[in-house]
Amino acid sequence: MDDTIALNGTDQAGERAEQGDVARRLLRSSEMMSFDPAREVDWETPLDTSFHGASPEWSTLYGTAYWDEMTPEQQRELTRQESASVASTGIWFEMILQQMMLRDYYATDFTDPAFQWALTEIADECRHSIMFARGVAKLGARPYRPKRLVVELGRAFKALAGGETAYAAILVAEEVLDVMQRDWMRDERVVPFVRTINNIHVVEESRHMKFARDEVRERMKGAGRPRRQLDAVVVASAAYFIVTSMVSEDVYAAAGLDRRRALREARANEHHKSMVRSSCAGLMEFLGSAGLLTGPARAIYRRANLL
Repeated sequence: MDDTIALNGTDQAGERAEQGDVARRLLRSSEMMSFDPAREVDWETPLDTSFHGASPEWSTLYGTAYWDEMTPEQQRELTRQESASVASTGIWFEMILQQMMLRDYYATDFTDPAFQWALTEIADECRHSIMFARGVAKLGARPYRPKRLVVELGRAFKALAGGETAYAAILVAEEVLDVMQRDWMRDERVVPFVRTINNIHVVEESRHMKFARDEVRERMKGAGRPRRQLDAVVVASAAYFIVTSMVSEDVYAAAGLDRRRALREARANEHHKSMVRSSCAGLMEFLGSAGLLTGPARAIYRRANLL
């Protein structure tokens, strides 16, 4: 028994040391490669409406008959409104993320590199939220919010979620945005200040995703089947509400379109569904390797067009 205790103690010490190494590497990366959006983004130049707000191929209406009927000006306005909606949803979820991380590290060892990295990530997210908010305003859009039910579910999730469910949900939100924004930041059709915003977010979120993946792996070690089954459904449900809230139903009226027709065609748009699924391929592979891609979870991901 004493040997078992000693071995378990050695294993735990090794895991803590490994987590500390990861956190130290992320802290060093943050010191070398972080941005100040107030200085890096061109906030002064007036909005040039000859540019899109996002890559057209990512528009919810791209590939539909309605898209083909729209004028180039309407198409650009729609992508600007959709970009503003994605940014608004990003702010909503980053506020949830910050509260979950603060709660997770409350009263822990503040000399631990993981604690210091958690605060660094929270600081990043604060800057990102301010950056997104200024971006929405510069796009000439109003702030979009998820539906009231989703807002209230988010309120409950940030208060109750912990451990692997919190970090896996963080990963879901960031992974989907990452693929989308990598396209936008390289696309010369997209207005330059949005490209800069996306570049900053992609670079800094790559560290956050690394941390989230490591946290999920560590916290799932030794998890029994009932826990995995419950976690998988909770994470999939969070993913469903995050992804389906990214583009508000109100963007179509804001872009001067027929809201009912636009919604109908967007919901049937196989091109957009395919784009979302392709963006989640790596995420689904990771969730499967972590034991979080169960049958019920798969059903939820399919409903959200993530599988």
